[in-house]
Amino acid sequence: MQVKETGFDGLVELLPTVYHDDRGWFYEFYKEPTLKQFGIDRKFPQENLSFSKKGVIRGLHFQLPPFAQAKLATVISGSVVDFVVDLRKGSKTFGKVYECQLDSKRKNMLLVPEGFAHGFATLEDTIFFYKCTDVFNKPSESGILWNDPQLNIQWPVKEPIVSDKDKLLPTFEELLRNSVISRN
Repeated sequence: MQVKETGFDGLVELLPTVYHDDRGWFYEFYKEPTLKQFGIDRKFPQENLSFSKKGVIRGLHFQLPPFAQAKLATVISGSVVDFVVDLRKGSKTFGKVYECQLDSKRKNMLLVPEGFAHGFATLEDTIFFYKCTDVFNKPSESGILWNDPQLNIQWPVKEPIVSDKDKLLPTFEELLRNSVISRN
């Protein structure tokens, strides 16, 4: 396994070693001792799987403390462009957006630490899988409007399919004004 740094503290892309032969392929998706060698020492009590048609945007979602979640995200089938926004108080990358493509061909993964909003856009019909470091807690659920002009995310979808819930999320600035998140 290789770990690719992103310039965001704790946010890393994981590139597994995939073994191919005439039968197909094999790789270790999650192996705790290997991840610990890279300083990744987390427990994942919840796993989620979603299917999204081509052109869907999901996010930008996060949970508030004390139920904040880190996520280990990957694509089982298909491909997405994954976006995260750093919401960690005092972080040098606070309010900045990181993007990367996750796809079933490369089998890459993104470890998103607690304190990030997360979302993705599907480039084709996609099965998306992610492990979470805490269980879902409805009262702690929050998010940022997917097309917030301040974040200026360049979603790779011309006519996105977005849930009504995601269309009603607050902007980054509204979250700051309402003290949901804080710069310092």
